[in-house]
Parts: sequence; C-alpha cells; structure tokens
Amino acid sequence: MTEQPSLKPERPFFSSGPTAKHKGWSASNLETKAFGRSHRSAVGKARLKYAIDLTRELLGVPDDYLVGIMPGSDTGALECAMWTMLGARPATVAAWESFGNVWIQDAVKQLKLKDLTVLDADYGEIPDLSSIPQDNDVVFTWNGTTSGARIKNTDWLADDREGITINDATSAIFAQEMDWAKLDATTFSWQKVMGGEAQHGMLILSPKAVARIESYDPEWPLPKLFRLKKGDKVNRAIFEGATINTPSLLATEDYILALEWAKSIGGRQAMFERANANAKIVTDWVESTPWLRNMVSDPQQRTNTGVCFVFQGDYYDSLSPEDQAAVPKTIAAKLDELDVGYDFNGYRDAPPSLRIWCGGTVEQEDLRRLLPWIEWAYAELQK
Repeated sequence: MTEQPSLKPERPFFSSGPTAKHKGWSASNLETKAFGRSHRSAVGKARLKYAIDLTRELLGVPDDYLVGIMPGSDTGALECAMWTMLGARPATVAAWESFGNVWIQDAVKQLKLKDLTVLDADYGEIPDLSSIPQDNDVVFTWNGTTSGARIKNTDWLADDREGITINDATSAIFAQEMDWAKLDATTFSWQKVMGGEAQHGMLILSPKAVARIESYDPEWPLPKLFRLKKGDKVNRAIFEGATINTPSLLATEDYILALEWAKSIGGRQAMFERANANAKIVTDWVESTPWLRNMVSDPQQRTNTGVCFVFQGDYYDSLSPEDQAAVPKTIAAKLDELDVGYDFNGYRDAPPSLRIWCGGTVEQEDLRRLLPWIEWAYAELQK
C-alpha cells in the first residue's frame, strides 16, 4: 500500500509552456518605466533592444547574426522563416511529434512546395536525418516538445551545405547548446525554457539566411506579419527593437527579468546544468518504476526539458483503450486539485502520457516531492 505523501512541492508548476517562473520571481520586480508608453518611444524601443541584446549575449549568438522579436510566439517566428525562405530550392521537412507535423502541413497544404520531401517518425523516435540531401533546405525541430525526443547532434548537417536550415528550438534553447554555425533561422518563444509570457517569438538569422531573404521573392503573398524586407534588403530595424506590430511591454519586462536572473546564476551553462540535473531526477525515477516507460527508447535522444513517459504493466494492460487514456488525465487532474502539480498531463495529440517540465527554472526539490505523489495517485486508481 502506497501512503499519501506529506510534503508538497513549494512551486507546483510543471507545465511545458508557459513554464515555471524562476524561484524568487515577483511582479514587483518588473521594471515599469515602459508601461503605458508606445513601443516606438525611445524608452519602449530601448527595452526591446535590451531584450534582444541580452538574448544574444546569453545564447552566444555570433555577432553577424540578426536577432529579432516576432509576433505570434514560436509559431509566428517559424512560419515567417518558412514563408519568406522556402521554395527557392528543394526542401525537406523533418518531424517526430505534433509541432513538427504542423510544419509539414504548412509545407504541403499551405505553401504547396513543389519539390518537397517529408521525413517523419513516431512519437519517441527520430527519423534518419542523415538521409537529407545537403542541397535541400531543411525544417526541423531540435527538441520534440510533445514527445521528449531531441536530436543527438548536428553531424548530419554538413559545414558547407547549400541549403538553409530552419530550426524550431523552442523547447531546447537555454537548455541545450545550439550549433550556430549550422543554423540559418532559429526560432523560440519566451514562454518555454525561460518561463516568460506567451505571444512573443524570437527569430535568429544567419548571414546566409539574410542573403536568401534578400535574393528571393516567394511566389505566394506574404502577410504583413511576415514581411522582413524593406525594398530589396532585410529591414534591420526589426532586429534593433522596431517590431513589426505592437508587442506587450509588460511581457517584454517579464522576459528581461528571466534573462537577468539566468545571467546572475551563471548564464546558459548554469541553465544547461540545472535542466540536466532536473531531467536526471525524473528519468532515473521512470527507469526504476516498473509500471512506467520513457516515451523515448534511445537514452541519447531523451530531452532534458519536457520528459514524457507512458504507463505499462499488468494493471494498465488490463484496461480498455479508453480507460488507459484516462489514467494520466486522472492522475494529473487529481494532483492539480490537491495543488501538488499543475498542467503535466501529456500533450493532447500525443500517446496517453505524463509530461514533466524539467527546464532550468524548476527546482530539484520540487521534482523530488512531486514523484511520490504520482506513485500514490496511481495506486489510488487501482483500489
């Protein structure tokens, strides 16, 4: 018999986006001088530029790359890259979970690319990326947000490849090192690893990506939110704080606060270490729990952010498919009601599962306290 634990997490925030605020976060710590001001005012643009500069510094983005704030979260930034750069040469879109499959649908149904290869794999697996021709443009997701599978490395991308690479890094960045030399358009959103607020995305462009944008005009119309050019050149003001549309300066200040916190604890290396330590706690527990299985079979492909796991064993296997699907939902709902853990049910399109966020804003002790509660909740189901 599993007894109900006595200790609850102090910060029961385990959602994969928006993710937990860092420990000590308080709205009273936000800088307020830009509130109520135009984003085009001197103070508004200065704060947006500061967010861009801090991002560049913390991520180690090369000096000749552009960093800009985009509307529409990671989706807006990633689709902007696809809409403005694809179609110039053959393309491959690789996916192994829900969001990557959205980019496939964009390429097939919306852009209707004429020379397109789709490369996909089931949840928990990664396709053979080495099969992608180096002449092709490629769209891929560095870290599968809804499956917990990440790429091992970028060895499959040649240093001198002709095609451009469009990298959705939203649940990897600030937790995993980016190989900037091989990345031409990298996107992410504030609400993932840094625990910021939603609706703002980041677009990081290499000189090669800038050259593509300036030399190529796609055959489809571009909505205003995707227009990066002014005349025949990239509008560099966008990458200096002059956003395409109105951003939230409140959300901007929240992102800045998270960046300053990350810098204060040691920058991205400290964030990597925190995510690795957090993920090890959850992954080791899954491995030692006979009625659980990591969704990703290859340990080298397991994420250090959104760890996803499914149920197995005699009791679970005896249930109908409908009852199996209800298991993780019931556990997550019960622990939410008890204020033990919020929003850690698996993604709606993924196999029935639980998904615990382990990014750097989460504390190890909170994870240690959560896991016995999952064991207790599962035992309660079997009574």
